[in-house]
Amino acid sequence: MTTNSKTNRRQFMSTGAAVAAGGILAANTPVAQAAGGFHVAGDDTIKVGLIGCGGRGAGAAINACRADSNVRITALADAFMDRIESVHKTLMKKRPEQMADEIQKFDGFDNYQQLIDSGVDVVILATPPHFRPDHIEAAIKAGKHVFCEKPVGVDVQGVERVRVACRSAAEQGLTIVSGLCWRYDYGVRATISRILDGEIGEIVSIHENYITGELWHRGNDPKWSQMEYQMRNWLYFNWLAGDHTAEQHIHSLDKALWLMGDKPPVSCYSMGGRQKRTAEQYGNVYDHFATVFEWENGVKCHSYCRQQSGCFNDTQDYVVGKKGSATILRNEIRADGKDAWRFREKKPSMYDVEHAEMFAAIKNGEPINNGEYMCDSTLMALIARDSAYTGQKIEWADYLKSKVILGPKDYEWGDYAPLPVAIPGDKPW
Repeated sequence: MTTNSKTNRRQFMSTGAAVAAGGILAANTPVAQAAGGFHVAGDDTIKVGLIGCGGRGAGAAINACRADSNVRITALADAFMDRIESVHKTLMKKRPEQMADEIQKFDGFDNYQQLIDSGVDVVILATPPHFRPDHIEAAIKAGKHVFCEKPVGVDVQGVERVRVACRSAAEQGLTIVSGLCWRYDYGVRATISRILDGEIGEIVSIHENYITGELWHRGNDPKWSQMEYQMRNWLYFNWLAGDHTAEQHIHSLDKALWLMGDKPPVSCYSMGGRQKRTAEQYGNVYDHFATVFEWENGVKCHSYCRQQSGCFNDTQDYVVGKKGSATILRNEIRADGKDAWRFREKKPSMYDVEHAEMFAAIKNGEPINNGEYMCDSTLMALIARDSAYTGQKIEWADYLKSKVILGPKDYEWGDYAPLPVAIPGDKPW
């Protein structure tokens, strides 16, 4: 266990890593050995470490256990030991047979590096998004396979660090699987595949909704510093979460990107604000956004997201083509002159599928690398946020030049002051 009080956020910026020792053996060997020394001789155990012991982290660890019976959770890491202990109890209750006899536990700001150095084969990254660039760089530098929750950063600089690291992972033969889970849903895959094959003709427009209720808040404790308070309530601070365009609505935006052949838009304009979550406890994030993305071919995506309880909800994706239309999460296509098609086959949990495909890729020596689309989907979420914050239309090419870095340069348990709530039309931060 560690309780280091201060760690420089640029401590682990190196992205050039040598090819991991051992390489990748042929997939037809008894147990394929992937980059990073995945298995030791005669042992099929897959040692998995979880970095980020919140609800999503616990869920991802359980999904990993369900995906492969050889998985053993060997290490847990989080800034807070009480979160580690809570997740440890959950995993012992739900997957006791896949918990190592001695679980290594690491807290403090440098918890991730200690876990990466603890001998794990695969790391699950499920911390607040702000920390993703440091964590994914360190994991790939160490030759680890990665399951990486979304989004992958909260500013352009951080996302581009992740992109470089993922390209290094590809060179090493490491697998990088994204938590953009709809890419692993059989029904959504089949529906989008048919659209991309032309079933509804050329896409004319896309409409994305993530209109839903409010999320958790963990309150305050007079013993907590401002830094601890913000980290325990990270959803409400844009330096930690990226705002809910990134933390939640990214799932919708990722489907729009997918529908457009994983080619980013050329521009974006957005509106948003705070109508309901206006109290100080809600930090500096907005509670609603309305955004228009435009692609080079003129196709537009109209996207709407809202986190306000007691209101109309909808989390569907609507696509209109020249020969028909589709509703993605309904897995339904209505093409002109044809009976409606709907995916009706059995669907395992997409959360289990993403882990099952990750472990299969590692064992078979056929790496998966979701790096490019998880970076571009994150950037779509961030450009929407920043367009709303500033009140400006933003060109994608210009946005990639942003030098803004959100959050502190150094981490310590003190009184860190976040940026004020953004006011559209004011000077951009």
